[in-house]
Amino acid sequence: MTDRFNSYIDSPAVSYWRDLCQREGVLRHYDRGEDFFTVGSVARYLGFIQSGTLKYVAYGHDGIEHVLGLEFTDEFVADFPFSFRGIAARTSVVATTPCEILCVPTKTIGERMKGDVRLREVIMVSTEAVFSTVYDRYAAIYAQTPQERYNNLISRHPDLFNMFSLKDIASFLKITPTHLSRLRKIV
Repeated sequence: MTDRFNSYIDSPAVSYWRDLCQREGVLRHYDRGEDFFTVGSVARYLGFIQSGTLKYVAYGHDGIEHVLGLEFTDEFVADFPFSFRGIAARTSVVATTPCEILCVPTKTIGERMKGDVRLREVIMVSTEAVFSTVYDRYAAIYAQTPQERYNNLISRHPDLFNMFSLKDIASFLKITPTHLSRLRKIV
């Protein structure tokens, strides 16, 4: 397992996406609280984050927000790979700070997939890397204590509390903000 918060970033396919975004991407600004994409709609862009932070969220039947993932500068934001096939997003991604993101239309990538074998291979390798990141987090929910999950999270990103709210971090860890405050005092 990698020491990086989002381990997908160590995939060899990442350089393809970074190059694509830097070569063809359009720089877009997102204000704090603005959606990069919204649950129920097809994500319009794959983006390389030049600055800022975002969170992946799902909403419970009661409307409560649950944080599933966090993204940082020099990482990617996408509804990967679903948006390339025109499938509606199951989550939303919301900017937690002002963001500058190099965006490539997912429709463009979807069209290129049809005739580009190399691109399909990059998507396959990337999908495996994203799956591995998510699966490791899923397993941690069952196999680690909240303290262990907190320690792992902070070891990968010690400045996390400067970028995300206590409520968002607690939600990501699947604990209450009160429990998170107690864990922070222990360390």
